[in-house]
Amino acid sequence: MSTGRPADGPVSLMYKKTMDCVGLSSGAMVGLGAAAVTAAATYYLATRAEPMVTSINLQNQSVILEDGSRCSHFMKDGKLLEVLYDDVRTTYDCFQRGLRVSNNGPCLGARTGPRKEYEWLSYQQVYDRACAFGSGLLEIGLPASNDVFVGFYSLNRIEYVVAEQASIMFSMVSVPLYDTLGTTACSFIINQIGITHVVCDKAEKAKTLLASVDTTPSLKCIILIEEPTAELVQQAAEAKIEIKEFSAIESLGQKNLKDPKPPTPADLATICYTSGTTGDPKGVMLSHQNLISNMSAVGCVALKGVTVTPQDVHLSYLPMAHVFERGMQIIAFMHGAQVGFSRGDIKLLTEDLQALKPTIFITVPRLLNRIYDKVLSGAQGSKIKTTLLNLALNAKTREVQRGVVRRDSIWDQLVFKKVQQTVGGRVKIIITGSAPLGSKVLDFIRASFGCLVLEGYGQTEAAAGITFNVPGEIESGHVGCPLPCNFVKVVDVPEMDYYASDGKGEICAKGDNVFVGYYKNPEKTSETKDKDGWLHTGDIGEWLPNGALRIIDRKKNIFKLAQGEYVAAEKIENVYMRSEYVAQAFVEGDSLKPYLMGVMVPDIEVVPRWAEKEGLPTSMDELCTCQKLKDLIQQDIINVGKAMGLKTFEQVKDIHLHPEPFSMDNNLLTPTFKNKRPNLRKFFKSRITELYEKHEATS
Repeated sequence: MSTGRPADGPVSLMYKKTMDCVGLSSGAMVGLGAAAVTAAATYYLATRAEPMVTSINLQNQSVILEDGSRCSHFMKDGKLLEVLYDDVRTTYDCFQRGLRVSNNGPCLGARTGPRKEYEWLSYQQVYDRACAFGSGLLEIGLPASNDVFVGFYSLNRIEYVVAEQASIMFSMVSVPLYDTLGTTACSFIINQIGITHVVCDKAEKAKTLLASVDTTPSLKCIILIEEPTAELVQQAAEAKIEIKEFSAIESLGQKNLKDPKPPTPADLATICYTSGTTGDPKGVMLSHQNLISNMSAVGCVALKGVTVTPQDVHLSYLPMAHVFERGMQIIAFMHGAQVGFSRGDIKLLTEDLQALKPTIFITVPRLLNRIYDKVLSGAQGSKIKTTLLNLALNAKTREVQRGVVRRDSIWDQLVFKKVQQTVGGRVKIIITGSAPLGSKVLDFIRASFGCLVLEGYGQTEAAAGITFNVPGEIESGHVGCPLPCNFVKVVDVPEMDYYASDGKGEICAKGDNVFVGYYKNPEKTSETKDKDGWLHTGDIGEWLPNGALRIIDRKKNIFKLAQGEYVAAEKIENVYMRSEYVAQAFVEGDSLKPYLMGVMVPDIEVVPRWAEKEGLPTSMDELCTCQKLKDLIQQDIINVGKAMGLKTFEQVKDIHLHPEPFSMDNNLLTPTFKNKRPNLRKFFKSRITELYEKHEATS
């Protein structure tokens, strides 16, 4: 019986070679149908793409200096990069360049009107509104000075950027108040800095500020973007706080326009408070030089792989209180690109992406993990879907390993088009940061999205980035080489058995991107930034043979078990979240106990499907009390932990299942989607105690 396979000969050899390229076995050829496979093979050969030419040797990604520190091959003449463009040395210069190169093109967009389509303000309109709003601030008594601090308590939106550009234009300093910091932390920030004016988006947030007015004596005025309610006006009057409408400040300034007083590179641009995973938040002072040097360096590296033009579009959905998002806006404005805002609801993010169709997408691992899990779970239960997905992944992964970046292959058309449409279908570069991204997920995203996918590493104290993937990178599992704005080294951490002589240790960075210091906190500043200017990150890294850096552990948030072993909870949590059944994980230990306990939030898509097959109720509340599910999840995370190299003492002894995801709303996640450890510890204290007591009783 004929299989439909070409006869032996030159055509047969070409056929076999093509099948090898796309990852098809002979059995799969028969199963899928020879005609379809032959068509795919022919298309594949006809559209075979050439690999990207990398700008540096990927086997030698960093320069080793005499003192053991490393720097970037992208540095010019051995000097750290200060600026990408000579005319951009402050964030004010940045917007001015965007105004010029965009030829007054679209700048800021939001979904408005009954059809919720994106409507845009031009660069000139944004500049004019910022000038008017800034002039209005001067009219109500704020001087144009770098000693003036303006609070921002708002979701990402057009008015936020207008107000921030206004503060920049008149050399003021912006201070974001995280939407989920809570009353105590917001009061702490306002008090520590002595903020008198806060730009606020909604009446609910204004009420939060007014409720704590007894602890914030400096606060004098709330500038509300949306129309104030009568109740709010009354509450403000009783608290002797002025409520002014954003539009009124803008109108006042429009009638009394002032000449801008632009900042210098050394002036403070912002005080960005860390989200406070432990203790009070710390105010990271970042100058214009810090921000511009860092974003220039990111741009310098990323632009080796893509060109950013005024036609490019970025979706702003990560919090503007975080430097990751604000840094991306700096890059966008620097090139005259467009920034469209999400509606602020993570559940509507896919709709916003599909409406805006961004070409630049910055994100965090949590979202990419969800996409990965959803695609894989969607193929489960169907042999055809699973086979096609595996074939497509094999073929596209082979292309990625050759350095090919594209989304016009036969596999993109057959399998990955829907995946690409989840982010609008036009993305040409994805940048991910803020937390580690698993190798399997990164490989999947690179293959399925068919665009440049770069992972960066850094922190607020470095103005965002410290290292960055080189465009064209084909390996996963590392965060690239030093950015050209800073030197990077690792230093000994003897208590964790990491030594720089082995290429392992705490990651330190030094350059123009390193923060000025923590506001009014010299003690914490000296703990983090040493006398030679090196920023000590608290993360543990390892230099790989190719000169790239891999994050392997965390010095912060480590604790010692009773037997003297150190464990890093975040590392273990990241491993456990690789289980298909686990959406989120919290691992807790006790220095008086020899083992760990954990809290797992089951995956809301995978687990109900499992339950339905098992004849169990699909309600998450009921499932979290089900011993069968608990046993399944505990065994799976132990297996995942073993596969990922966790030591026996790093594995949890027992777990509690929790039905509600950790979120910013319930104050269990930071705005950068990291576990808020003190809050989680307090929230689950009784559950963790119960687990320990149970095992002590049976031991």
